[in-house]
Order: sequence, then C-alpha cells, then structure tokens
Amino acid sequence: MGENEDRVLEVARAFAALLRAGDFTGAVELFAPPLRAAVPAEALRLAWTTETDGRGGVTAIAEPVASPGDEPVRVHLPVSCGDGGFTVVTSVGADGLLHGLRLDPGEAAAWQPPTYADPARFTETEVRLGSGPLAVPGTLSLPVGPGPRPAVVLLSGGGAFDRDGSSGPNKPLKDLAWGLASRQVAVLRFDKPTFAHPDRLPADFTMADEYLPPALAAVELLRARPEVDPNRVHLVGHSMGGKVAPRIAAAAEPPVAGLVLLAADAQPMHEAAVRVARHLATLTPGPQATEMVAALARQAAVVAGPGLTPDTPAESLPFGLSAAYWLDLRDYDQLATAAGLTLPMLILQGGRDYQVTVEDDLTRWQQALADRPEVAIRIHPELNHLLIPGTGPATPAEYARPGHVAAAVVEQIADRLLGR
Repeated sequence: MGENEDRVLEVARAFAALLRAGDFTGAVELFAPPLRAAVPAEALRLAWTTETDGRGGVTAIAEPVASPGDEPVRVHLPVSCGDGGFTVVTSVGADGLLHGLRLDPGEAAAWQPPTYADPARFTETEVRLGSGPLAVPGTLSLPVGPGPRPAVVLLSGGGAFDRDGSSGPNKPLKDLAWGLASRQVAVLRFDKPTFAHPDRLPADFTMADEYLPPALAAVELLRARPEVDPNRVHLVGHSMGGKVAPRIAAAAEPPVAGLVLLAADAQPMHEAAVRVARHLATLTPGPQATEMVAALARQAAVVAGPGLTPDTPAESLPFGLSAAYWLDLRDYDQLATAAGLTLPMLILQGGRDYQVTVEDDLTRWQQALADRPEVAIRIHPELNHLLIPGTGPATPAEYARPGHVAAAVVEQIADRLLGR
C-alpha cells in the first residue's frame, strides 16, 4: 500500500497511544461521525477499562497490522494483558478517520448459530439494494419449500452496523434472520450505508438518508420475489431501526403489512445520550467521566435550543453528527408517526436494557398507542438491549460475552407474522 499504508499505520498508532494513555476524549476525535455517534468517549472508556481490568491490566499494545485490499483499510491492534489479551479491530478510511470498532476476544468467542436456527431449512443469497454510490449489499434468507410466505426487512440500530448488527461476538440480526427463516419467514437484512460507505457520506447526511433508500428498496425486492407474499412484508427494527420503522412504513407504497419494534427508542436522542452517559459514569466514576457527561450535556443543550441551524458546527453537537442530522431527528416524531399508521404492531422490550428503557421509552410507546387492539406490547424482564438474556444489572461488558437473541423473541415475532 506504500504511502497509504504508512498513513493508515500512523493513525492506528496514534489511536493505540491514546487508548494506552486513557485519553478517550482524544481517541474519539479520531472517529468518523457515525462511529462517534455509536461509541462516544464515555462508552469507549467504560468498554476499554472493563476489558483491560478484567484481564489484569494492559502490559503492551503491539504494532498495528493492516489488511491490504480493504477500503477502508482494516487494522488489528493486538493488546496484551496480565491475564491473556484481545484485539482492537478498526478501519482507517481515506479521510484519515476510524470507521467501525470492536474489541475482539478471540476466535473462541466467534459467533455460532443459536439452537433455534436450522440452516437446512433455508438458503441465503447475496443481493444489492439501491443504485449509485450509496447502494448497499445485503443477504436474503429464503425458507426451503413452496411459498408464498411472509417476509421481513431487518433494520439495525444507530451507528455503522453491518447486516448482522454485529456487536463484539454477538450478531443479533443474524440470530433473528436465521431463527425466522427456520420458521418459514423470508428475511432480508443489509449493511447500512454508514458501514458500507463511511467515506462517501455527504456532509448533510441524515437518519432519513441512512435508512429510507435501502429499506424501501428491500421492501420492493421482497415484493417482487415469487416466494414472498407481497401483502405480508413487514419491518422489524432494533433500537434506532425501531425508531425509524414508522417513518419507513409511512413512505412505503403500497403499505407494509406491519411493524415489529425491538428495544425501540422513544426519548429524544440528545436527552437519551446524556441519560446513558450518566449511567455509564456511575459504573466507573472519576473526574474524566464527570467532565465527559458535562460536555455531552452542553452539546445536547445546543440540539434542544433555538439556535440550532444548518450552519451549527458538528464539533459543538453530540457525537460529532452534523446539524442536518440533528435537525432531521428533531423534526421526526416516531410516536406521532406510529400513531398515525393503521398497522398491526408488536413492541418488545428488555427489562435489563439501560440504553432504551421501560421507564424512558416504552412508556412513551404505551401512551402513544393506547387503546389500539392491533398493537401488542411485551416486556422480557431478563433481556438486555441486544435482546440477549442475562442476570443482574446490564453493563457494556456484557456485550463482549457471546450470547443469542432469546428464543422467546424469535417465537413471538414468528407467531405474529404467521398469524398464530
């Protein structure tokens, strides 16, 4: 890669040095805006300290290793600790910023199919959604046997997620896709533009740009498949994917058959960001955590205030997202949009979720959709934000442990779509 490789390795070394020094505010300055939105400084601090402290503390960070041929260039940073180690995996784009981040505990924790999935019951085909520079790849999972059958488009959460919703060793959207396809439901999932094309996004990129073009293209692709009943295509959204699902449904013509909202946030995002940051700061308290929360609160106040304009610099806004992104979010009311739809809906919420909570989010959905017999709401007390079972208070460290979306969630969705 020549000069490009030198540039990539220089960025990776700088990131490693900031991690080693505990300068997480400086570290996230190297993140592209979508990654900064998904992993703010406080979340990075907590994830890093949880991982390293649990392994006896950092003893060394080896030289970064770049993977030729990738764009953005994939980079691995091996981290040695007193009790084992792990690898920081990221990518460096042409813009010199980091795109995507995961702490890889090693091959032993690689994703394995959940017990409720049977790969013999379905086939998978690669597809492409949309046209132009922001077209994205996806995977169509089709049950074996004659159709037509119901189908879903899976919508992943906020940030640069791939089609599987990968989070450490966990792949909740792949769990859902394989579980539903094993139960006679066709499933289409796709890489978000923020994941597939992080260096091609326009400066005024919004949540609408992020979700609507690929999601509407996915709906049309499913309707055109002879194996799919065109009148039974649904949207299944997780986290921000659940927030935006009513917006996609409102834009779909003809209408989709229904919505499934999984841990869908209803609290305004700038308010939720401060709430989550305060929660994370209580897990590993200290002066730096306090300042990070205060800085985020100041940025959130800009979003909420009357002075937010298209010219407001991203540096003064949460996660480095553009003013256009925040203005689009402010103008979108997922609760009112959902209330204006006459569609069946299933809303599922984990009781251990600290990112999207029963108190701050689900209650808003309940109030907005009260007295709607076609809306069913279920709480699973044992589930975290990834819909994976656990015990005790949930923390980001839990996402680093392998698990699967609860079988009960897959069954409830399948029953709803199949009319059982």
